[in-house]
Amino acid sequence: MTPGRQNLLDPVQLSLMLDRLSQELIERHDRFEKSVLIGLQPRGTLLARRIHRILEAKTGKQVPLGLLDVTFHRDDFRRRQGPLLPSDTRIDFSIEGKDVILIDDVLFTGRTLRSGLDALLDFGRPARVELMVLLHRLYSQEFPIRPDYFGRKVNTLPNQRIHVEWMEESERDFVWIETLPPPSTPSVG
Repeated sequence: MTPGRQNLLDPVQLSLMLDRLSQELIERHDRFEKSVLIGLQPRGTLLARRIHRILEAKTGKQVPLGLLDVTFHRDDFRRRQGPLLPSDTRIDFSIEGKDVILIDDVLFTGRTLRSGLDALLDFGRPARVELMVLLHRLYSQEFPIRPDYFGRKVNTLPNQRIHVEWMEESERDFVWIETLPPPSTPSVG
């Protein structure tokens, strides 16, 4: 194992977690007649697609899946040094009066999800919005946002980063946490 790196979920554990999260959705949404899934770009879409495939395989029903880009709803989009490049937003169904399950991979400060709520309302007024995340980072929340469904809560420090690897992008499914070295202080002398 690489120094400063700790494995959180291997492929088997991740698969079991996705199956459990999907089962929780089935228990709450039953036939998905009024329910839709929306993955937040970029990383939440990978989780949303996986959950979508599992739900359709388990239920035999078509569950609407949308992808939502929050780039221009972010509160820091004008503070970035380089230009932000938007991703694809694809919501080809109405969310009006629907139960929306908003999906992202990691809940960190809550800023991305707050932006997601703002962007979502551009598409209509859902009856209800629920949140699903794979990992809920504790002790870093800046907004009072809590997931309805989560795979695991993880205690983290400010200098730690969580990395979620998906087979669709890399060569494996794997989740790990990296501890970054503290910033160096210039020597006085």
